[in-house]
Amino acid sequence: MTAPIKDKPKFDDSQHLIEALERLGGDVTRVREVIGRVIFGQAQVIEETLITLLAGGHLLLIGVPGLGKTKLVETLGTVFGLEARRVQFTPDLMPADILGSEVLEESETGRRSFRFIKGPVFCQLLMADEINRASPRTQSALLQAMQEHRVSVAGQYHDLPRPFHVLATQNPLELEGTYPLPEAQLDRFFMQVDVDYPEIEAERQILFKTTGVVEDTPVRVMSGETLMEAQRLVRHVPVGESVAESILKMVRAGRPETSDIADVKKHVSWGPGPRASQALMLGARSRAVIEGRLSPSIDDVLALAHPILRHRMALTFAARSEGVTLKAVIDRLCARIA
Repeated sequence: MTAPIKDKPKFDDSQHLIEALERLGGDVTRVREVIGRVIFGQAQVIEETLITLLAGGHLLLIGVPGLGKTKLVETLGTVFGLEARRVQFTPDLMPADILGSEVLEESETGRRSFRFIKGPVFCQLLMADEINRASPRTQSALLQAMQEHRVSVAGQYHDLPRPFHVLATQNPLELEGTYPLPEAQLDRFFMQVDVDYPEIEAERQILFKTTGVVEDTPVRVMSGETLMEAQRLVRHVPVGESVAESILKMVRAGRPETSDIADVKKHVSWGPGPRASQALMLGARSRAVIEGRLSPSIDDVLALAHPILRHRMALTFAARSEGVTLKAVIDRLCARIA
């Protein structure tokens, strides 16, 4: 297990930064190995999840039941040494069930006072299972927590633990009794990761390694403190001007108001905002670190374009009726900078 870093390093010279990045790369490699012994056939999902955590963001996992989404979140809590909690979202779930509430208590002397009882959101890794099954009122209860890392109850602010990450799951097949997430909340998620079925060899591993007497269990590799230090370190990774320009070119080309692509003007209802640019910049830095490089390239931007942009764009009704997909639109954006 990596020892917690007590003193924040000051990256006054490039050699110090290089050494810190190499240590972090080794830690992340160990994390991937441990997760890979529990989660089979989802290498890209694991990579994109780690990129999100290193960037300090929240993740939206979309896939049919039984693909290991819940198992992944539980494993991450163990590997990173984070306090993890799970909330099953249902139509009758209320905001207080997530945030907590104030209760009136009476002491032995007869004095009455309110005491705040913390809800499950007061953790470091919150799994919001089937988030689209809850009402918009309950979904909005997470907005402030995700953006500000604090919640407001009865006019009082309560800070959340650090680090704080929301990993939400959504079942694309459950349409009845669900409430689509509003654009404002979707934009708070760093990435939308689509979880697909595993390949046949990975599914063969699942058959033998999860139905026997003994299953592999994850072990702790990092801590919450070292994860926060890694998040600070990622922000020191230098980014070339060409990478920054490619991000701006891609994001602005995805907006109908500023795009010079005819298909975007015709088919896109609304495009990605500045948070998309920020996410691509941080994501490219994180991906470079994970792959053992000292700075990101345009290839990192291209690799992250789909998970970062797909939930920050919407097609017009006419485009959907014509069979146009967001994947095709984002592919066009990628072709502009490839």
